[in-house]
Amino acid sequence: MPANLATRTSRLGLRATPEQEVVLRRAAEAAHKSLTDFILDAACQAAEQTLLDQRLFMVSGSQYQAILDMLDRPETDNPGLADLFSRRPVWSEK
Repeated sequence: MPANLATRTSRLGLRATPEQEVVLRRAAEAAHKSLTDFILDAACQAAEQTLLDQRLFMVSGSQYQAILDMLDRPETDNPGLADLFSRRPVWSEK
């Protein structure tokens, strides 16, 4: 069931500056959402992204061994990768 249709039983409290409140209210209005829905959606999206960005990956013993085996293999020539690294990055061309 989508979060906005589920019964909300938990209460969260936060404090904001008057300027932050104005920005949040204007953005909620522009998104055609209540202030609560806008803040919860934005906070949950940021929380999910934070969790996805974690560097810890859980794998089985056999998966871990497969990763170690790949890392232990001798390197091979990769012309495409060599070409890519020989180019100047787009963001440094100013």
